[in-house]
Amino acid sequence: MDRVHSYKRLENNVVKKIKRGTLSGLSVVAAFLKKAAVLLRRRYTIVLVPHSEKKIYNLQVTFLTLCVAGLLISGMLASFIWYESSYGRYKSDLNNKDSRLRETQARLDQLRDEMSVLWREAHTFQATLSGVFSSLGVNIAADSSKTTGSGDLSSFFDMRETAEGRLREADDARSLANYLSSAVEPLKEMGALLDSQSSLLTEVPNIWPIRGGIGHISMFFGENNDPFTGQIYVHKGIDISTYRQGDPIVTTADGQVVTVDFDENGFGNYVIIRHKHGFYTRYGHMQSFKVRTGQRVQQGEVIGYIGNTGRSTGPHVHYEVHIGSDVVDPYKFLNIRSVAGRVNLNGGKS
Repeated sequence: MDRVHSYKRLENNVVKKIKRGTLSGLSVVAAFLKKAAVLLRRRYTIVLVPHSEKKIYNLQVTFLTLCVAGLLISGMLASFIWYESSYGRYKSDLNNKDSRLRETQARLDQLRDEMSVLWREAHTFQATLSGVFSSLGVNIAADSSKTTGSGDLSSFFDMRETAEGRLREADDARSLANYLSSAVEPLKEMGALLDSQSSLLTEVPNIWPIRGGIGHISMFFGENNDPFTGQIYVHKGIDISTYRQGDPIVTTADGQVVTVDFDENGFGNYVIIRHKHGFYTRYGHMQSFKVRTGQRVQQGEVIGYIGNTGRSTGPHVHYEVHIGSDVVDPYKFLNIRSVAGRVNLNGGKS
């Protein structure tokens, strides 16, 4: 029981001490608040004295008013400092963006200049390509209309800025891409035509019969004086001389060797080759052969060498062209390839 009473007394003492401490703290706070209230209610007089003899102005304010005014001024100063700092950052960002915008504008101007050059080159390309197609008999209008609707670059050069404000250059580039895409098929067709033309040129006798294009014509086709009798006779081919023996003779078109023979009183050593489309060619007065009967030969392939065999006055090759049973002037066929090569891009001849 004594221990219980002892705990009870201790508990009462603690409670009393807490109450006394709380009351003491509250009294201190109350005294502070009372002094603060007195201080805040304390009045101050601000006297405004003009330099002239006008009326003096007295302004009475409390300490609380001064504190509130001080806080407002401090807040305004802090806001101004923050705004000035933010304005500096924003100004720097704006300058950077303005610089990038100028660079972008410069690139855009350069792009427009390049597009102007591209327009001119594309216009030239279109005119040139149309001339080539026209000369080859290829019509590009139907194919190109699938994408451009006009068959040429007219829609490309008539472009205007769209209502949505998109760049005209973007539409121009898109239109040019469509035109170039539409030109692919006609170009393929032109390539096929050129391939067939190239094949035809290898099947028709049309190249110089001496390798390297050397030599000169010493006697042309037609009426000539016979070098042995001096009488007029019809020369059925052309004689080509290099003033020496042993220069390579080449076949003037693809074909098959049908004759390899010797004629003592005529062509001497000679070769006859059969070509497509009814053509035959004869090469006479050869020093030696490099082919045999039945052999397939290709245009430009060496078939023998210049000589002075048979009825001949000097080293040369006698060259003939036959179409069926008719003998024709070989010189006319020697210009076929050069004329074809001189067809320019405008469809004419140079």
